[in-house]
Amino acid sequence: MTDGLHAITVTINGEARPLRVAPSRTLLDVLRSELGLTGTKKGCDVGDCGACTVLLDGTPVNACLVLAVEVDGAAVTTIEGIAPAAGQLHPLQQSFMDLGASQCGFCTPGIIVMAKALLDRHPDPSEEDIRFGLAGNICRCTGYTKIIEAVKDAARRLAAAPPPAGR
Repeated sequence: MTDGLHAITVTINGEARPLRVAPSRTLLDVLRSELGLTGTKKGCDVGDCGACTVLLDGTPVNACLVLAVEVDGAAVTTIEGIAPAAGQLHPLQQSFMDLGASQCGFCTPGIIVMAKALLDRHPDPSEEDIRFGLAGNICRCTGYTKIIEAVKDAARRLAAAPPPAGR
């Protein structure tokens, strides 16, 4: 570490990535600047808006509050990594599109990632569960009604989907 950088390896969207990062760099800045994963948005940069939500070992976190050196050996999933395969959309992404749940779209990646974490642990959420599960993700364009409808719709789609091959 003679140059002040730390060598880490993090699995990002299923791919192991060796990185050299400054100890003061946030996960958000590394994702956006070093890796070009700009779907994760930089909003408030203090953990209040949820625009930078990613999954860290399956748990939603604000990437602006996590130092990149802290994720050494971890798995990070960004909005770019939630689709089941290239050219396909995750049911949440499809539901948001079909139901018009995003307006300007700035908050949408963080909300979808947070909603994925919610549906992973609670596949049939009530409206109250969704509201609680998405707390901390701020949207300034909508009244959240379409967002809640889209999460409910995605839950129905996921419940109706055949199980993945190989399981």
